[in-house]
Amino acid sequence: MADTSQTSDGNHDRYAAQRARYEELYARGKARRRDFSEATGNAKEIPTDLVLKRETLPGGWGWSGIVKHGQTLRIVAPAATQGVSVLLYRAADPTERFNAGDTVKIQWSASLYRGKLLYSDMGRVLASITDDTFGRHDAIVGGSTAATNVQKYSDTTLRNTRDNFILLAAKHGLSKADIPPCLTLFAPVGVDAAGQLVWQDEKPAAGDYVDLRAEMDILVFLSNCPHPLGTGAYAPEPVDLTLWKSPSPAADDFCRTSSEEATRGFDNTDAIFE
Repeated sequence: MADTSQTSDGNHDRYAAQRARYEELYARGKARRRDFSEATGNAKEIPTDLVLKRETLPGGWGWSGIVKHGQTLRIVAPAATQGVSVLLYRAADPTERFNAGDTVKIQWSASLYRGKLLYSDMGRVLASITDDTFGRHDAIVGGSTAATNVQKYSDTTLRNTRDNFILLAAKHGLSKADIPPCLTLFAPVGVDAAGQLVWQDEKPAAGDYVDLRAEMDILVFLSNCPHPLGTGAYAPEPVDLTLWKSPSPAADDFCRTSSEEATRGFDNTDAIFE
């Protein structure tokens, strides 16, 4: 029988070294990052002269549009909602799109809130969360599907996020193969004592909103369908959308300077404008 002790010891040593490196990077990332975990708590009115467009997205339906570099999309929940799912694509090349895994991993946090960035699969920043009065957004579970609707509501006719995104993709020359895992706003997902993902007892207050500032021209898909872990009956509420021209970021902009990882992401992003 072959002697495998050297191989096993070698694998163990490599694992230990990789784990130690991970712990080092994790500690550095936690120590460096600026804390914007609190919601603002005070809604900020958008000056009328900066507003470019206002729309209402009915419950259950989808929306798509271009948000240009330097513009911000405000998504407002006038009533309690159980999630608004979001996908982002680089408008000039939709093969570059939102990457939920990298967004969580690069920022050492599964929680997304004011100050966090939404990364593409090319290491660039598609959008920044520049304001946020709720502070609970999910990039882990994904959006609803026909199957989750049947499981939760025993109804095959209800609209769902996956199908909404497929329809929106077709309008822009894309297919279902171009639909990655999404971000869902207003989704208070947590972990219970057994380690299971659960919907926590929290919901947006009337008028809670999220501001997504475009860091390049982006194609945005929205689906106003309940999160798969949401509770109660299927009753998606309308959300209001405001597209507005936001101020240029200052040198100490809190999204651009929140961490070394953020700085590198913006270095990658800014290079496309050179």
